[in-house]
Amino acid sequence: MNDRIRTDIAHNARVWNYWLGGKDNYPVDRQVGDTVTGFYPSIGEVARADRAFLGRAVTHLAAGAGVRQFLDIGTGLPTADNTHEVAQRIAPDSRIVYVDNDPIVLAHARALLTSAPEGGTEYVDADAHAPERIVTAAAATLDLSRPVAVMMLGILNFVQDTDEARSIVRTLMAAVPSGSHLVLTHPTLEPELGGEGNEAAMAFWNENATPPITARTREEFASFLDGLDLLEPGIVSCARWRSAEGAVVAQFGAVGRKP
Repeated sequence: MNDRIRTDIAHNARVWNYWLGGKDNYPVDRQVGDTVTGFYPSIGEVARADRAFLGRAVTHLAAGAGVRQFLDIGTGLPTADNTHEVAQRIAPDSRIVYVDNDPIVLAHARALLTSAPEGGTEYVDADAHAPERIVTAAAATLDLSRPVAVMMLGILNFVQDTDEARSIVRTLMAAVPSGSHLVLTHPTLEPELGGEGNEAAMAFWNENATPPITARTREEFASFLDGLDLLEPGIVSCARWRSAEGAVVAQFGAVGRKP
């Protein structure tokens, strides 16, 4: 087994996979996942809403905005309707680069590398804390002179320092041209989205799982989108981004366009 894979401590990618109904997880992941659910019963809804948001955002970008390149950072374990599947159903020539540093995800990367013959997919083993490395690696597959959708769903919450998180976003968006997009989701404790119940769950997570997580306010989340034109409906619960279905969840979602 890959010596980077720890089966004695829960890991986000595997617990998220468990909440989504997947099978790529260990007993420790299920135990922590169940305990977090006890603290915060809607966490499974958050996971599903985040995944559905991905589908709607990619669909809009591929079908409505003509985007043909996607840089998906913090990929997670493959499930149904991964980014390349959604994009290439609409535009078979779409090119997708997935980025993650979890060895379990790396082991499953071949499932992400299937592609329509007209397009392409690639997997980069890199950490979100190293945006320059991500840009360099992505340039082997993507044409960075043409618009790119930079996707960071539920990943900046693992960057503890907000200034560093802003710097990561700035570095990534500086590397792509006008017409590129930033697609973000992020957990919050803000009560209007029902986030107050998340605090105990996050505290338990940070004591019993990896990597540690942090919530952010609407203002902090908005700062990641500075300099971008927000697509309608702006910053909302990811469950409510261009959808009226499902419960509101304590996870911000937004898409910004680089002018």
